[in-house]
Amino acid sequence: MNYPNILLGSPKVIAEGVRYLGINEIKGKMNNATIMSWAKDVGVQKDYTSDEVAWCGLYVAKVVQKAGFQPVTDPLWALNWRKFGTKQTIAMLGDVLVFTRENGGHVGFYVAEDDSCFHVLGGNQSDSVSIIRIEKKRCVGIRRCDWKIAQPETVRKYIVAANGKISTNEA
Repeated sequence: MNYPNILLGSPKVIAEGVRYLGINEIKGKMNNATIMSWAKDVGVQKDYTSDEVAWCGLYVAKVVQKAGFQPVTDPLWALNWRKFGTKQTIAMLGDVLVFTRENGGHVGFYVAEDDSCFHVLGGNQSDSVSIIRIEKKRCVGIRRCDWKIAQPETVRKYIVAANGKISTNEA
């Protein structure tokens, strides 16, 4: 899927988040230094010791922090992101989306949607920062940044074609 028109002039969380597209964890004993630096930047380096540990919440914490917002307490736990910002009922560009999955949760940013799925910018999606499709029925939280001045005009729904594989277990 190609998203350049959506991302142009996007909210700061999306502008910051796409900078990391393509960052991958490293399998085995080595760790991706960038991912590990996020743990230090966010202040969770004592709890986050390997890039093979789930890092979707770490990615979201790094991005919201870079965008000037405060991450949630215990950001490594994806389901904790249901406490971020302001609760919403309709997802829009830049919103934090929280999902359930087998044995846990997942968190990422709304980029767009089709009839059945959200298109989510997130970390630890097939072990990388990417945009994937996740079924809407798995979403248990939609949270919007507490904009300091005014909500950007680009914060709205974006409908796109239902192309691409649907993710069933982000890791």
